[in-house]
This record gives sequence, C-alpha cells and structure tokens, in this order.
Amino acid sequence: MKDEYQRSVINRLRSARGHLDAVLRMVEDDAYCPDVMKQLSAVQGQLERASRLVLRNHLETCVPAAMIAGRTEEIVDELMEAMRFDRVTTGPTPPAGGDPDRAMAAAPASGQPPTPV
Repeated sequence: MKDEYQRSVINRLRSARGHLDAVLRMVEDDAYCPDVMKQLSAVQGQLERASRLVLRNHLETCVPAAMIAGRTEEIVDELMEAMRFDRVTTGPTPPAGGDPDRAMAAAPASGQPPTPV
C-alpha cells in the first residue's frame, strides 16, 4: 500500500476504534437508543471512508500491475467480488429472504430508498 494511503487508513481505523469504544460505553451505560444509533452511523462513515482509501490504493497500484501482467479479467472479477461487500457501492441489502429485484422495483421514482415489499 502506498505510504500516504497506509498512514491515512491506519489513522482512520484507529479513530473508528476509539469512537467505537465510546459507543460501547454508551451502550453499557444504557444511553438513549437514537444517540447510540447516531454514533454507530458515524463509526460506519469512518470505516466507509477508510474502505474507499483502500479501494483507491488498489485501483492505483494493484489493478494497473495486474493489467500489465495480462491478468485484466482476473483483476476485474476480483474487484467486482470485493465490491459486492461495499454497501456504498452496491446499495442497500434486501431484507432476509427478500427478492432483490422486487425490492428495487418497489423503489419510488423520487430517488428515495426502496420500500421492502
């Protein structure tokens, strides 16, 4: 990993860890649920930003090297598989047992998230 990205990812992860420890204390202290949820959302944001930096590093380093080595299809497949786990990239997860196509078809034209069906 490039030094600049590595330092930034490490700092973001350490910050998220500290923030998560604070959220854990909130739960142990029986804090108000919406306050806990807000803080959990903030931790998720920190993790998502760290994930984007890892992706950017991958696109700048590993992907070009694989393409030069003639492994384009392999690296694209690998990247698509990795991105499958990124909620920001792939969108919301359908409800358990739900049909993802039905959930997306139920999305209002207003750009709001789909309503589970």
